[in-house]
Amino acid sequence: MVTYGISTTEEELKGILELQQKNLQKSITSDELKSQGFVTVEHDLDLLTRMNSPYAHIIAKEDDQVIGYTLVELPEWKYEIPVLIEMFDQIDSIEYEGRNLGKTKYFTMGQVCVAKSHRGQGVFAGLYAEMKRRMSPDFDYIITEIASRNYRSLRAHEKVGFEVIKTYQIEDGEEWVLVLMKLRPST
Repeated sequence: MVTYGISTTEEELKGILELQQKNLQKSITSDELKSQGFVTVEHDLDLLTRMNSPYAHIIAKEDDQVIGYTLVELPEWKYEIPVLIEMFDQIDSIEYEGRNLGKTKYFTMGQVCVAKSHRGQGVFAGLYAEMKRRMSPDFDYIITEIASRNYRSLRAHEKVGFEVIKTYQIEDGEEWVLVLMKLRPST
């Protein structure tokens, strides 16, 4: 049985990193990349541990093994992961429902991953339901970015309630899609 919660131990954080390593672009075939999706950013235990507070990462476990995760990434982490600076700059420039997103209560979902053995079984939706439940008391929005060529991830995010707020291209030619999920009604 799959259970959802937050990462509270070093073993769980190591489980996140193990799953991440298996799903990085460099770790999968080009066919898997197209059909199964991929993760882009590679974290280390120190950074993942520091990012786990004050809001812990959301995990899915089965038989004490991490089989899925969503990372909580606050705007304060902007300069810790240089590849994400552009995403935060883009967020700061967007007007959404008459408000500048950079001045709202938002956090970014830093990465989502589900083990191959558990895909198509509702784990992705379960992770986001748990994230929404835990984070909605303190935040208005979850924002994340997805490489436009990561079709599986784009479809999955749309299916659980994310909407596209902006598409942009970076210097290396990669196109990114910023998506947002409302956590509570607009004020």
